Amino acid sequence: MELKKLFVTDLDGTLLNDIRQIAPQDLAALAGLRRAGVQIAFATGRSDYSFFQLVKKLNDSAPAGNLPVEHIIFSTGAGIMEFPGGRLLKSFSLLPEDVRIIAGVLDLLALDYMVHQPVPDTRRFLYCRQGRARENPDFCRRLKLYSDFAAPLVPGSLGKIRGATEVLCIVPKAHGHEIADHLVRTLTQFSVIKATSPLDGQSLWIEIFSPAVSKSQAVQWLAEEIGVLRQHICAVGNDYNDQDLLHWAGKSFVVANSPPAMLAHFQAVGSNNEGGVSEAAARWLALI
Repeated sequence: MELKKLFVTDLDGTLLNDIRQIAPQDLAALAGLRRAGVQIAFATGRSDYSFFQLVKKLNDSAPAGNLPVEHIIFSTGAGIMEFPGGRLLKSFSLLPEDVRIIAGVLDLLALDYMVHQPVPDTRRFLYCRQGRARENPDFCRRLKLYSDFAAPLVPGSLGKIRGATEVLCIVPKAHGHEIADHLVRTLTQFSVIKATSPLDGQSLWIEIFSPAVSKSQAVQWLAEEIGVLRQHICAVGNDYNDQDLLHWAGKSFVVANSPPAMLAHFQAVGSNNEGGVSEAAARWLALI
């Protein structure tokens, strides 16, 4: 009996090029993997809402029904769904008391943050802006982008919430890594994951989740569900929130546009603008 295999790729900065399209050679490579019997999953920091907004924009290059993927791991592993149907398979949330603990720490540090409702309402959030707008333009940019789903966090708001998918803290580049490291040390009971902002490519987004949330834990759960062994999983990524998955997977690659610290630890392929995912797929297939 032939053993099942799984190919997992990140989206922004990995499969998506700089104009947020999927290159024809990458689409062809994913389709080729499927014909070879390999299952495909996308593991993204995007929410389910943001993912389906992306799918609408991809219609010219990759019509939704033709996207070669069976599963979407979204919100950095807080949710797992089938594609194209969107049936939710698994989700993880912070408890109300968890959110209050996290907010208390962020308030003491005077950080700007957003509290996202549990799946499937992740797009809706309460926000707390503690600094001046000009000091954190990326926070304001995201707030404007999702203004239809945002409401200010006012006294008493946290006493009424029913939990959260995540608390997202957006920090300017100058102190982003330092603050992320501090939060990792302080909030040890949670999963604290950093990523480069997909909006300005500079600021740091620090996501605080239930301890069960990460890309590697989501892929591990999915692999067990569909019967794939760890050594038969290949992962491709480009940013800090991919690191745990890249370390965990049987074979890993990073695209050439990844941060230097990641390029030093993982095998590199072409950039997201140079068909890096198709190169990773070809190299992996040559090994199995």
